[in-house]
Amino acid sequence: MRVIEASEVHQAMNFEELIPAIERTFAGTHGMPQRNVFCLQEGGDHSEGFALLPAWNSKAIGVKAFTYFPENAPKGLDNLYSKILMFKRETGEPLALVDGSSVTYWRTAAVSALGSQYLSRKNSHRLLVCGTGNLAAYMALAHATVRPITHIDIWGRSLEKAQKVAEQLGRQRPGITVVAITDLESAARQADIISCATGADKPLILGEWVKAGTHCDFVGNHSPNRRECDTDLITKSSVFVDSRLNVLNEAGELLIPIAEGVFSQDNVKAELAELVRGEYNGRQTEEEITLFKTVGTALSDLAGACLVVEKLTN
Repeated sequence: MRVIEASEVHQAMNFEELIPAIERTFAGTHGMPQRNVFCLQEGGDHSEGFALLPAWNSKAIGVKAFTYFPENAPKGLDNLYSKILMFKRETGEPLALVDGSSVTYWRTAAVSALGSQYLSRKNSHRLLVCGTGNLAAYMALAHATVRPITHIDIWGRSLEKAQKVAEQLGRQRPGITVVAITDLESAARQADIISCATGADKPLILGEWVKAGTHCDFVGNHSPNRRECDTDLITKSSVFVDSRLNVLNEAGELLIPIAEGVFSQDNVKAELAELVRGEYNGRQTEEEITLFKTVGTALSDLAGACLVVEKLTN
């Protein structure tokens, strides 16, 4: 069984191949039970957690396991550790153990970009990225892979961190104007695509800011009592998800409006597999506000890990 480390994952990955690979995987025959997230501390506050995400398709069986320890930083350790264990679908033989954290960065951004490919306007050129963590650059580059992005605004609670992300993106995509900004409302009002990957517990993006035709993408939260956008944006948007099973179990962006009685599970237009199979056509009008909420799926982890294994073993 091959052990594939993070450096090999980064070497093998690119969005031009990964986004179509995820699209094919979601369109094909697959299995994906609900993921299980376990709280490791009494009280159920999810401050320390352990999760298991299983999935399979015609090629492989995979299960991602990850730990989340938010107090690790002062110890010089990462907050999150993750591995993907893969088996051959035909025989069940162990195939590979793949670094899960690096795959997660790539597949999270790729899934958002795939959603945008179906839901944002084809001429979208102005992108707002909220968040300055490890995911920020991946999100920007993935969206720029599927849409003709010419301008990217980067917002974070720390302007210094936002400037570092902007500088990194400027080096990677010199043809795109990248700016670190402090006025979130102004940037949101101008954006064609808004992509949020933050640790916010209260809404960052308000419905009153978002213009007609905008596509919004929220990936940072998977807690029922936290959210990156307000109820107004949910109720005025056409809402899509990566997985109904997971989002409607974990995401405060939808669960809070449902509890308020102004949104229901039936208001979700489609999940990602339905979009890529053509069971729902995605954006209906140029004026429609679309919203894609993701919490992550085992199937996208499997798609990313399969791509890495195929490229490194051929």
